[in-house]
Formats: sequence, structure tokens, C-alpha cells
Amino acid sequence: MIVNEQDFLAAYDPSAYPATAVTVDVVALTIRDNALHLLLIRRAEQPYAGHWALPGGFVRPDEDLAAAAQRELAEETGLGGDRLRRVHLEQLASYGAPERDPRMRIFSVAHLAFAPDLPDATPGTDAEEALWLPVAELPNRDLAFDHRQIVADGLERARSKLEYTPLATRFLGPEFTIGELRSVYETVWGQPLHAGNFHRKVLSVPGFVESTGTSTERGGSRGGPRARLYRAGDAQLLHPALLRPTREDAVR
Repeated sequence: MIVNEQDFLAAYDPSAYPATAVTVDVVALTIRDNALHLLLIRRAEQPYAGHWALPGGFVRPDEDLAAAAQRELAEETGLGGDRLRRVHLEQLASYGAPERDPRMRIFSVAHLAFAPDLPDATPGTDAEEALWLPVAELPNRDLAFDHRQIVADGLERARSKLEYTPLATRFLGPEFTIGELRSVYETVWGQPLHAGNFHRKVLSVPGFVESTGTSTERGGSRGGPRARLYRAGDAQLLHPALLRPTREDAVR
């Protein structure tokens, strides 16, 4: 017998199924002092009180996943308005192992965020402390829940996306030099690149960058010529891609 939707919903009993909840966690990355940094908070409440964790929290009834991730990021960075909208934010992956949270069955939809010049961390209401931690120091920190796996997945996503998308430009200001762009790749990939080869590869990718027609006000630190300034082009994908070199090829 086919029941109409109104009668079906009137008789539907959600309590017949196990209770679950949904949270968001944000892998927020920026570059400071020529090093890749990750935003972490020290939890002020149980479970895992005192442990370091990714900024995140429960999705509110009136918001979608992206709005929840933006809210959590804003709470820990103080970003708002246009500055928050300029942050690159995308869904990373979903995590739902049965025992990942001791409170109840909780699914987390992790997000990846990165932008240049993100402000100093400011702990939100449920955090004891917040900081930008150099990624190189992550092995020295105990992370709550399954956040170490989420961070690893976020770092790999960021590194791989630099190969085939122009998202490296989102770590920079509106105008930049090819040398500054190369520095982003070296910092995120964690290995040096041959300056001349990188310069040629970038300019050979249609739509990756476009010249502003201007140059830096001064030359390099050693008195060299002024560098040309570029801005992000209109390409959505890089073809050919800038593949990560092997350790042996990186400095050739």
C-alpha cells in the first residue's frame, strides 16, 4: 500500500534510529616566515581537554556545512566580511569511524582553508588557546580525536592541488613575482625548486598568471634587476600540470 508523503512524515519516528550528530573541522593553512603553518586550538572542555585540535564544532540547525566551517574559522582568527570571503575554503573529506568521538556517533565533514596573511589566532569560547603551528612541529603535538589523520589528508590535498590548479596564488597578495610564487610551492611541497625551470614552466601554462606590466620598486637583495609583477590569471586547471619533482630532480 502506497502512503502519501504527508501521512508518512506524520507517522515517522526518528527515535527508531541511533542518534548521530554532524560536526565540521577546518584544516587552515597559511605561510608565515617562509614556513607552512597550521591553525590549532587547545581544547578547554572534555573530551580531550587540554589536547590540541583543529578548529571545529557542531553544525547548527540553521546553517549548512560551508557556513559552519566559515563560522568556526572566523571564531579562531577574528576574520570577517570581505577578508573571510577571500579565504579559499573547500570540503576535504568526511570522517565517521564508530569510535572516533567518545560522546556519541559523530560524523565530521572536514574542510581545507588557506589564504595569505591570516591574523594571529584568537581562541573562541570553547578553546583555551589558539596558535599557528609550523607544520614541521606537528610530530611534537598530541592531537585530539582523529585530527592527525585529517591534517595529513589536508596537507596532501593542498600539495596535490598546487600541481594541477592555480591555488598557489591564493597564498599571495593581488600582485606577486614569480620568485614569490616559487617560494609558495617550495614551502608547501617542502623542497627546493630550480628557479629558471620553475619560471619557464609557470609562463608556459596558459592562464596561470598574467603580467601587470609593472615591476617591483627595488631590485633583489643583491642589487639585481627589478622583478616583473604578475597577477593570477583566469585558468581553473593547469595544463600542463606542475608536477612535484622527486628529491633528486628538485634542484636540477
